[in-house]
Amino acid sequence: MVNSMTGFAALKGALESARWHWELRSVNARGLDIRLRLPEGLGDLEQVLRKSLTAEVTRGNITLSLRLFGEVANSTVSLDLPQLEMIMSALKTVDETAQDAGVHLTASTGADILALRGVLEVSDTKAGDQDAVIKALKLDIAPLIEAFIAARAAEGEALGEILSGQLSQIVALISQALKAAENRQVQVAETFRLNLAKILDNSEGADENRVAQELAMLAVKADISEEIDRLKAHCDAANSLLTTAGPVGRKFDFLMQEFNREANTLCSKSGSKELTKIGLDLKTVIDQMREQVQNVE
Repeated sequence: MVNSMTGFAALKGALESARWHWELRSVNARGLDIRLRLPEGLGDLEQVLRKSLTAEVTRGNITLSLRLFGEVANSTVSLDLPQLEMIMSALKTVDETAQDAGVHLTASTGADILALRGVLEVSDTKAGDQDAVIKALKLDIAPLIEAFIAARAAEGEALGEILSGQLSQIVALISQALKAAENRQVQVAETFRLNLAKILDNSEGADENRVAQELAMLAVKADISEEIDRLKAHCDAANSLLTTAGPVGRKFDFLMQEFNREANTLCSKSGSKELTKIGLDLKTVIDQMREQVQNVE
């Protein structure tokens, strides 16, 4: 069964001093891209999350966010007065130097100064509570990822049914193409005979064997049996991938390129309205299937 790269999971938790809300979601991507949105001051939680996700997921654009509420999320803010005095002195020197050089500087606001590194000190109000919350958050990681994997598996099951249905359409169209090609053979053979007769009637001294060889080469070029055989082989490979455990998205994507290549060749060699229509219908289903394959892990 294929796994989808699309999935979502959410989890809530709480202690006496805090409560929190996890959200884990993913969409399709060429590789694995993990983006974490975490509150500051949570120690090595980011490293643990990345390691846990990488162990379970191979492809997808994954976004994990954590919202933290309560006393543990609060911090005390204080001014570092010695640092502020040093900065103010440095700013005064800069202003005086600029004036001597005839350079006009805009005045710094209080917000500008507070934004400078080291002016404000931020400290946690309850380190003990924070440690307890981090411990609880780490315990949430396994069930959160488990729910996320289950959601992707459920999406994958639905995706597998869609792909299986589209594959059945391709198989049916290949069968129609084979019958149309068989019906076309009689017409092609008769056309070749008539053309050969016309050429021989209007070409004195023409080599009959040579002309027959050229017409035979045209017949070979119009033959689509190899394309039909390869399309059948691709269908067998696709069915195999649908029942293969583990990530198969890259293989499936490559296989769809091969499907499209054979369908293009079939259309170029069709030689009849019926076969051309079947080839175009085949390309349409292949394109639809390829879009779905982009979501396979």
